[in-house]
Amino acid sequence: MPTQVTMPQLGESVVEGTITKWLVKEGEPVKKYDPLLEVATDKVDTEVPSPADGVLLKIYVAEGETVQVGTLIAAIGEPGEALPEGPTTEAAPATPSGDGQTAAEAKPAAAEAPSDLGFISPVVAKLAAEHNVDLSKVKGTGLKGRIRKKDVLAYIEQREKEAAAEPALAPWEQPGTGELFKPTPPLTPTEPATARAPAATALQEGDRVAPLSRMRRLIAEHMVQSKRTSPHVTTVFDCDMTAVVRHLYAKRDSFARDGVTLTFTPYFIAAIVAALKKHPYANSSWSEEGIVLHRDINVGMAVAIDDGLIVPVIKQADSLNLLGLARAVNDLAQRGRAGKLKPDELQGGTFTLTNHGVSGSLFATPIINQPQTGILGVGKIHKAPVVVSRGHALLPDADDAIVIRPIVYLSFSFDHRVLDGATADAFVASVKEKLENWS
Repeated sequence: MPTQVTMPQLGESVVEGTITKWLVKEGEPVKKYDPLLEVATDKVDTEVPSPADGVLLKIYVAEGETVQVGTLIAAIGEPGEALPEGPTTEAAPATPSGDGQTAAEAKPAAAEAPSDLGFISPVVAKLAAEHNVDLSKVKGTGLKGRIRKKDVLAYIEQREKEAAAEPALAPWEQPGTGELFKPTPPLTPTEPATARAPAATALQEGDRVAPLSRMRRLIAEHMVQSKRTSPHVTTVFDCDMTAVVRHLYAKRDSFARDGVTLTFTPYFIAAIVAALKKHPYANSSWSEEGIVLHRDINVGMAVAIDDGLIVPVIKQADSLNLLGLARAVNDLAQRGRAGKLKPDELQGGTFTLTNHGVSGSLFATPIINQPQTGILGVGKIHKAPVVVSRGHALLPDADDAIVIRPIVYLSFSFDHRVLDGATADAFVASVKEKLENWS
């Protein structure tokens, strides 16, 4: 009997996947564990290996289609074997949906759409709710007309274009209002309402439009959603990296003998962990019921790849020493750039580090990785003149001297709903103290 190939569950909270490419064609032989197809989820792209030796007898789901976990997508066996019946229904898999319910239990509440729409994934339902989209007006391009995430994004984009093309209405001109609410005309001219409406970019001769990749759309969506979700504030500290630089140059050969490349990133993560232990509210998330203080310290680190940015997560970073952190950094960065990360390795972060200094930037104002409370940006480590004092630093008669030190700027963007300036500064001060007094 042929071996049935089903859409794998590529992470605890992943309920569907999109087939981006079949690496083997119908009728071609395949060996067990050889790459069979490429699958994309909202978190990561990954290769799926063949579960058996044989011939790829039948492909049931074409490239570009999105199906639920557990859906039959192909059959592998010997020529002439009877093929299993293809997918006819799309039942929700019993996988966690993130709020303690299974996806099957969460489906009716999450979709909030007419029953004739078919299955609506939690990802689609959440996106529709965030952008106030009536799913009955969205044309689905998935299997059997199922509404996919890209369909909702396309609908939102088209709706915004149409809104930009129409003159903006004054508040008293909105449907359901009357002359009673019309304000007294201003005494001075104001900017026309149409000038305040977002307008579509006008193309000039010679301009070209670069198509948006799936990852670029996701990054754009997440960044806009983050700025809309939490009030961002950024505080900047400078930090003397002399102690860390000396330690790195003293230890890098011994780390290399263990097969690990020692960089500055593990030091920053170790300092973040120490500071999060002192200031647990920086390791939290906002909710309407209260501030959620996370037990685990899971530090995400932003990694630049060819077509965007990913943030793999070092789980329980507080349980690792410097060598363990360095090994984790090496592994996640290498597999991230090679597209080999699993979806679960991109989830569950409670705090994020972004090292924008690798491209020469001195400091930045990073955007929070929701639903976290903060993100620490690390600039370029550069030599700079520093005034050191043996007496009181601000007294004119202090014994001052100017020295050259390796300096880095630490920029901490935080959710002002959770942290105030004093608390945020205390957190960064703890990071600075750990780095400047590394032993």
